[in-house]
Amino acid sequence: MDNIKLIDGLQLSPLRVIPGELGDVYHGLKATDVSFQGFGEAYFSTVHCKAVKGWKMHTRMVLNLIVPVGAIRFVCFDNREDSPTRNKLSDITLSVQNYQRLTVPPLIWMAFQGVGSELNMLLNVASLPHDPGESISLPLNSPEIPFSKW
Repeated sequence: MDNIKLIDGLQLSPLRVIPGELGDVYHGLKATDVSFQGFGEAYFSTVHCKAVKGWKMHTRMVLNLIVPVGAIRFVCFDNREDSPTRNKLSDITLSVQNYQRLTVPPLIWMAFQGVGSELNMLLNVASLPHDPGESISLPLNSPEIPFSKW
Protein backbone atom coordinates (compact mmCIF):
# COMPACT_ATOMS: atom_id res chain seq x y z
CA MET A 1 0.00 0.00 0.00
CA ASP A 2 2.97 2.33 0.34
CA ASN A 3 3.27 2.76 -3.45
CA ILE A 4 -0.27 4.04 -4.00
CA LYS A 5 -0.45 7.43 -5.69
CA LEU A 6 -3.44 9.19 -4.22
CA ILE A 7 -5.53 11.71 -6.10
CA ASP A 8 -5.46 15.13 -4.44
CA GLY A 9 -8.02 15.13 -1.62
CA LEU A 10 -8.28 11.34 -1.23
CA GLN A 11 -7.25 10.15 2.23
CA LEU A 12 -6.29 6.69 3.41
CA SER A 13 -6.49 6.33 7.19
CA PRO A 14 -5.25 3.16 8.90
CA LEU A 15 -7.86 1.82 11.31
CA ARG A 16 -7.45 -0.18 14.50
CA VAL A 17 -8.74 -3.65 15.08
CA ILE A 18 -8.87 -4.39 18.79
CA PRO A 19 -8.78 -8.14 19.43
CA GLY A 20 -11.15 -9.44 22.07
CA GLU A 21 -11.58 -12.83 23.63
CA LEU A 22 -15.25 -12.95 22.60
CA GLY A 23 -14.89 -10.98 19.34
CA ASP A 24 -12.97 -8.08 17.85
CA VAL A 25 -13.75 -4.35 17.61
CA TYR A 26 -13.21 -2.69 14.21
CA HIS A 27 -12.84 1.09 14.36
CA GLY A 28 -14.56 3.10 11.61
CA LEU A 29 -14.82 6.88 12.06
CA LYS A 30 -14.80 9.31 14.98
CA ALA A 31 -16.08 12.88 15.04
CA THR A 32 -12.52 13.88 16.02
CA ASP A 33 -10.94 12.35 12.87
CA VAL A 34 -9.54 14.80 10.32
CA SER A 35 -11.62 13.23 7.55
CA PHE A 36 -14.92 13.65 9.45
CA GLN A 37 -16.98 16.25 7.57
CA GLY A 38 -20.31 15.73 9.30
CA PHE A 39 -22.83 12.93 9.45
CA GLY A 40 -25.59 12.45 6.93
CA GLU A 41 -26.11 8.69 6.92
CA ALA A 42 -24.34 5.36 7.24
CA TYR A 43 -25.11 2.39 5.02
CA PHE A 44 -23.69 -0.97 4.00
CA SER A 45 -23.37 -2.09 0.39
CA THR A 46 -22.36 -5.47 -0.98
CA VAL A 47 -20.75 -6.30 -4.29
CA HIS A 48 -20.41 -9.80 -5.72
CA CYS A 49 -17.01 -11.21 -6.68
CA LYS A 50 -15.87 -9.65 -9.99
CA ALA A 51 -18.97 -7.40 -10.18
CA VAL A 52 -18.34 -3.67 -10.63
CA LYS A 53 -20.48 -0.74 -9.44
CA GLY A 54 -19.91 2.77 -10.75
CA TRP A 55 -18.93 5.26 -12.17
CA LYS A 56 -20.44 7.77 -9.76
CA MET A 57 -19.45 11.26 -8.68
CA HIS A 58 -20.97 13.12 -5.74
CA THR A 59 -21.20 16.88 -6.07
CA ARG A 60 -21.31 17.73 -2.32
CA MET A 61 -21.05 14.49 -0.33
CA VAL A 62 -17.86 13.21 1.33
CA LEU A 63 -17.63 9.40 1.42
CA ASN A 64 -15.86 7.49 4.21
CA LEU A 65 -15.50 3.93 2.93
CA ILE A 66 -14.53 0.98 5.13
CA VAL A 67 -14.41 -2.71 4.16
CA PRO A 68 -14.98 -4.92 7.23
CA VAL A 69 -15.89 -8.04 5.19
CA GLY A 70 -14.23 -9.40 2.06
CA ALA A 71 -12.12 -7.27 -0.26
CA ILE A 72 -13.15 -4.39 -2.52
CA ARG A 73 -11.12 -2.58 -5.15
CA PHE A 74 -11.85 1.15 -5.50
CA VAL A 75 -10.79 3.07 -8.60
CA CYS A 76 -11.04 6.86 -8.41
CA PHE A 77 -10.59 9.33 -11.25
CA ASP A 78 -9.90 13.06 -10.95
CA ASN A 79 -11.17 15.31 -13.73
CA ARG A 80 -11.42 18.50 -11.64
CA GLU A 81 -10.25 21.51 -13.68
CA ASP A 82 -7.90 23.04 -11.09
CA SER A 83 -6.62 19.85 -9.46
CA PRO A 84 -2.88 19.06 -9.39
CA THR A 85 -3.84 15.43 -10.09
CA ARG A 86 -6.23 16.17 -12.98
CA ASN A 87 -6.70 13.12 -15.25
CA LYS A 88 -5.01 10.79 -12.72
CA LEU A 89 -6.36 7.54 -11.29
CA SER A 90 -6.01 5.94 -7.86
CA ASP A 91 -6.49 2.16 -7.53
CA ILE A 92 -6.92 0.98 -3.92
CA THR A 93 -8.01 -2.36 -2.47
CA LEU A 94 -9.40 -2.41 1.06
CA SER A 95 -10.04 -5.53 3.14
CA VAL A 96 -9.74 -6.86 6.68
CA GLN A 97 -6.06 -7.54 5.87
CA ASN A 98 -5.68 -3.93 4.67
CA TYR A 99 -8.04 -2.32 7.15
CA GLN A 100 -8.17 1.38 6.34
CA ARG A 101 -10.74 4.08 5.67
CA LEU A 102 -10.83 5.66 2.21
CA THR A 103 -12.17 9.21 2.29
CA VAL A 104 -13.39 10.48 -1.07
CA PRO A 105 -14.14 14.21 -1.41
CA PRO A 106 -16.83 15.59 -3.73
CA LEU A 107 -16.18 15.78 -7.50
CA ILE A 108 -14.09 12.58 -7.70
CA TRP A 109 -15.37 9.77 -9.92
CA MET A 110 -15.41 6.34 -8.28
CA ALA A 111 -16.23 2.75 -9.18
CA PHE A 112 -15.67 -0.38 -7.12
CA GLN A 113 -15.31 -4.10 -7.68
CA GLY A 114 -15.75 -7.10 -5.41
CA VAL A 115 -12.44 -8.96 -5.37
CA GLY A 116 -13.00 -11.28 -2.42
CA SER A 117 -14.30 -14.74 -3.34
CA GLU A 118 -17.22 -14.62 -0.89
CA LEU A 119 -19.17 -11.74 0.66
CA ASN A 120 -17.70 -8.28 -0.03
CA MET A 121 -19.23 -5.51 2.06
CA LEU A 122 -18.45 -1.85 2.55
CA LEU A 123 -19.64 0.67 5.08
CA ASN A 124 -20.05 4.25 3.90
CA VAL A 125 -20.31 6.93 6.57
CA ALA A 126 -21.49 9.76 4.33
CA SER A 127 -21.42 13.46 5.21
CA LEU A 128 -24.93 14.04 3.79
CA PRO A 129 -28.16 12.05 3.63
CA HIS A 130 -28.86 10.37 0.29
CA ASP A 131 -30.11 12.82 -2.35
CA PRO A 132 -30.53 11.40 -5.88
CA GLY A 133 -29.96 14.86 -7.39
CA GLU A 134 -26.56 15.20 -5.70
CA SER A 135 -24.69 12.59 -7.75
CA ILE A 136 -23.90 11.91 -11.41
CA SER A 137 -23.41 8.46 -12.94
CA LEU A 138 -21.63 7.26 -16.06
CA PRO A 139 -21.50 3.81 -17.66
CA LEU A 140 -18.41 1.72 -16.87
CA ASN A 141 -17.23 1.96 -20.48
CA SER A 142 -17.54 5.75 -20.61
CA PRO A 143 -14.87 7.40 -22.80
CA GLU A 144 -14.73 10.23 -20.23
CA ILE A 145 -12.84 7.98 -17.79
CA PRO A 146 -9.65 6.33 -19.10
CA PHE A 147 -9.96 3.02 -17.25
CA SER A 148 -11.07 -0.40 -18.44
CA LYS A 149 -8.96 -2.92 -16.46
CA TRP A 150 -11.73 -4.60 -14.52
